[in-house]
Amino acid sequence: MSKNRILIGSPALMRQTNARTILTLLKTLGICSRADLVRETGMSAPTVANVISDLNDLGLIEWIGEGTSSGGRRPDNLRFKSDYGCLAGVDVTADALRILLTDLKGSPLEEKHEALPKDARNPIAVISVLRTSLRAMMRRHGLPWKKLIAMTVGVAGITNVRDGIVVSVSDSGSWRSVPLVEMLKKQFACALFVENDTNLAAIGEHFRGVAQAEDSFIFVAVGSGVGAGIFVNGKIVHGSSWSAGEIGYLHIPNVSSMQPSLYEFGRLEQVLGASGILRSWSAVSGKSGVTGKIHKASAVLDLALTGNSAAEKVVHQRARLLKDVVLNLSLTLNPSLFVFGGDLGAHPALLKPTVEMLRKSEIAVAQVLPSSLGSSAVVWGAIAVAMRESEETLYRYQAQNG
Repeated sequence: MSKNRILIGSPALMRQTNARTILTLLKTLGICSRADLVRETGMSAPTVANVISDLNDLGLIEWIGEGTSSGGRRPDNLRFKSDYGCLAGVDVTADALRILLTDLKGSPLEEKHEALPKDARNPIAVISVLRTSLRAMMRRHGLPWKKLIAMTVGVAGITNVRDGIVVSVSDSGSWRSVPLVEMLKKQFACALFVENDTNLAAIGEHFRGVAQAEDSFIFVAVGSGVGAGIFVNGKIVHGSSWSAGEIGYLHIPNVSSMQPSLYEFGRLEQVLGASGILRSWSAVSGKSGVTGKIHKASAVLDLALTGNSAAEKVVHQRARLLKDVVLNLSLTLNPSLFVFGGDLGAHPALLKPTVEMLRKSEIAVAQVLPSSLGSSAVVWGAIAVAMRESEETLYRYQAQNG
């Protein structure tokens, strides 16, 4: 049970709600006057004045001089103090961390990709590396540790967002039923959120990528694994057990009847993902005319772009599978857009034949675009989640501790 009192209908709750509304509006408007805020919010002038006074006392706004007069007294302009603190977005992959540090309006300060040694890939070790790396990043920008307001961490597994628990990561025995938020709280004093990485990539594309104009779309990631972020009416669909979008476990007719397991890659992932492509390549590489061993699935896709027939055959098989997945999702959810991401999903060698096959469908036709954020999609989605909560966090924390 939360220790914070629930202030239903109380003046304190109304004050917090009004403050959050005005903070959000200040981020949108940039420079404005109190009269602008009255007009945009519909609040009374005294209410706006009281909120502005509170925000000023808390150091969350700054006055920047007089604006242009429309006939009367020149208004005093103000703006949200975006450099008051910072936000962090984190992408935890099988062997690396990607960290994005921004100001409170989401303007980037620094992005860092850090490889994880083999003995530092369990949750405790990852948190330690994250804390050290993030502190160093903040120091480089003159930000004290207490200025970290909110952080979202994305993990490549089924994630219980409500309770902050990573249920499972398919290829890692150390990431099962991990109470990640509780573990993070021991090292970080900011607001903390966790989410599935593909869901965050979808949020990132909606925040500042190719899906900004879409309220409903699906992000499909193909890399070492396969997953989907289902974005409907402005929100991610999580499902009753947090597994919505786990398309890597989809049954493949005439290929396998294996039952899905939380602790293994799904059959679709085993065929369509990086390991499956490399297995198929190994089986045909002797007839490909290519010397030397290929260790990355993306290199097989690169070869297909050069016209290598063996590589083209391997990739074409995957394109047919991906086409079927997209058609099934289209018939179920009928989105207007699919965004393809991941090392393999956005690769033109796989994307182009998939799109060509999809064009032959007469129903449930959707636009298909590659991710515009690439490997940074997850951390931008993480920043969007942190930003969404930061207004309330800022006001409540500073009012209690300021």
